[in-house]
Amino acid sequence: MKKRAVAVLLAAVTAAGLLAGCGGKGAENGPGSTEEGKVINIYSWNDEFRTRLEAVYPEVESTSDDGTVTTLKDGTEIHWIINPNQDGVYQQKLDEALMGQVDAAPDDKVDIFLSETDYVYKYTDAEADVAMPLEDLGIDPETDLADQYEFTKTTASDENGVQRGSTWQCCPGLLVYRRDIAKDVFGTDDPAAVGEKVKDWDTLKTTAEELKAKGYYTFSSYADTFRLYGNSISEPWVAVGDTTIKVDQKIMDWISDSKEWLDAGYLDKNVKGQWNDDWNKAMSSSSKVFAFLLPAWGIDFTLNPNWDGGDGAWAVTNPPQEYNWGGSYIHACTGTDNPEHVKDIILSLTADKDNLLKISKDYLDFTNTVSGMQEAAESDEYASDFLGGQNPYQYYAPVAENIEIAPLSSYDQGCVELIQNSFSDYFQGNVDFDRAKSNFETAIKERYPDITEIQWPE
Repeated sequence: MKKRAVAVLLAAVTAAGLLAGCGGKGAENGPGSTEEGKVINIYSWNDEFRTRLEAVYPEVESTSDDGTVTTLKDGTEIHWIINPNQDGVYQQKLDEALMGQVDAAPDDKVDIFLSETDYVYKYTDAEADVAMPLEDLGIDPETDLADQYEFTKTTASDENGVQRGSTWQCCPGLLVYRRDIAKDVFGTDDPAAVGEKVKDWDTLKTTAEELKAKGYYTFSSYADTFRLYGNSISEPWVAVGDTTIKVDQKIMDWISDSKEWLDAGYLDKNVKGQWNDDWNKAMSSSSKVFAFLLPAWGIDFTLNPNWDGGDGAWAVTNPPQEYNWGGSYIHACTGTDNPEHVKDIILSLTADKDNLLKISKDYLDFTNTVSGMQEAAESDEYASDFLGGQNPYQYYAPVAENIEIAPLSSYDQGCVELIQNSFSDYFQGNVDFDRAKSNFETAIKERYPDITEIQWPE
């Protein structure tokens, strides 16, 4: 195990310790080679995966009142080990469990764990080998997962193109806008007409002037646009085997455009980033914010709960460019003593179109079969009450089909978080541009001590 890979996966451990914990390929636990265990341990950061599994996995018998144990029809118990994502707690607890995987008793081993797009590459790293290749489970991605969106398969693959995870989720993002503001400024709230006003960045800039003239902000915060630029980088933040962070020109474009939009009054200076009280309030009826850039989960879990008005006030249309935001990946852990159960769960939750359509209908997720989402886009059954009867899948589906995922690295989460944090102070006028760059360099080296250099585009 290279020291670099160890530093990314388990920052506090030595190479020898990681190898002792993760072991080799886990062939001794391959499908059909041993008797399955009595406990399936699943690591996640919330109950999202559990609720989806309970809804569609046919082998579920019951779940305990506190949600910690799901019993299958054959008597096997799924134990849910949930730790919050905040402050890196989930990854810390998962990494500690992975360290002890080889020496753990069979029913204490990690069987399945989940990751997010921002740090999936950390766990699919071929050298780390903590996420099993799907083929080692008996899953052929070319046939069994042929209907998945290609970019989700790429995201779940290691640097050699070996797929080491799968997802029920696909997270194309749209532009979600206030109908009343659209009528006031444009004279119409029709999604197709509004879509023409926001169809690309140049057009949207002209539209932003129209909105400003009427007293409205286009978006709430400079952070709202980051994912669109970040999805467009041409090279990974850190190349495999390298210790140099290369800041892509698209990130610099986000910085310059954000400063321009903020100074022009197209964004609300009082909203500093996302996931804070000011950002939540920007989604309320008293806000002057016209639109947000959100995937399906963002509308369901963030916008809807923060909206204090009635249904039908919001609608969706095309974004100024295609982008993806999020995604929860299911991984079979190397060394699992339940490979057959794990295989069955992954196939049921990520490859069965009927199951995924049910998840879309019950939970509003945009799910991961191309044919299924095409069906949803054409069916009134997938209309959204919150969106006043609009079927958002009509807009999600074409975006998803055109997404090209940005090249990934094991350092993505830290780079994404810290570049925004460092330049937030610049946007707010607290530091100058050069100080923001210096602050990023300091912060990223503190997060990843193995990083030796940060290269900025000319």
